[in-house]
Amino acid sequence: MILEKFSLKGKSGIITGGGTGLGKGMAKALAEAGASLLVVGRRMDVLEKASQELSGLSAGAVIPFSADVSRMGELPKIVEKAAKEFGKIDFLVNNAGAIRRAPVENYSEADWDVVVQTNLKGPFFLSQAVARTMIQAKRAGSIVNTASLIAYIGGKNVPAYAASKAGIKQVTMSMATAWAPYGIRVNAIAPGWFVTDLTEAVQKDPGRNAEILNRIPLGRWGSPDELGGMALYLVSDASSYVTGQTFVVDGGWLAN
Repeated sequence: MILEKFSLKGKSGIITGGGTGLGKGMAKALAEAGASLLVVGRRMDVLEKASQELSGLSAGAVIPFSADVSRMGELPKIVEKAAKEFGKIDFLVNNAGAIRRAPVENYSEADWDVVVQTNLKGPFFLSQAVARTMIQAKRAGSIVNTASLIAYIGGKNVPAYAASKAGIKQVTMSMATAWAPYGIRVNAIAPGWFVTDLTEAVQKDPGRNAEILNRIPLGRWGSPDELGGMALYLVSDASSYVTGQTFVVDGGWLAN
């Protein structure tokens, strides 16, 4: 049965930035499909609250874990915690992200470094660490990166974000070709305009908000829960022949 391929019962994995926004929306879908989850983020109070909500949805365990993916020394701790709690890692969802807005001519090196470190360097090396455990265990798996619609367009006043998301799109293809022989699939989701904390400033800008809505064929911003289906598809066996792809979820913005 096709629906059985979407089941994550008996599977376990990691989702970064899973306590709020898009990450929580994706984590909810994975939990409802039966997965055990290590929900990673920086704020333990937020993670604990989210994990309590998600635990009521999942047949598996949902465990909060505080770590900053921009700090390379913390990445092994994430992998070690997941392996200790679950005994195996079947999937990784790299969703933690940062954004800094400023006119390009005034953009600071400090903002550039924070964004690229969080959105590109961290996900790459966390993926590498997870893939090594899969390869060593001879276990197939799935890695899902969060890119962005901004990977396809320039964006406004977000040069580091644009660079990092275009980079994660390219890195997704690089990892996919490298790890396909081990049965490790790597794909990305590129969300468009969604209602999250990261887009709050744009939502509150009447002119920019109207400009965005006028370009979206579906005529509205997306809800974080609307990424859940795509995340589940890419993590599950339903996408067993899909790798190296970036799926845009944008209400039709890019097509308009």
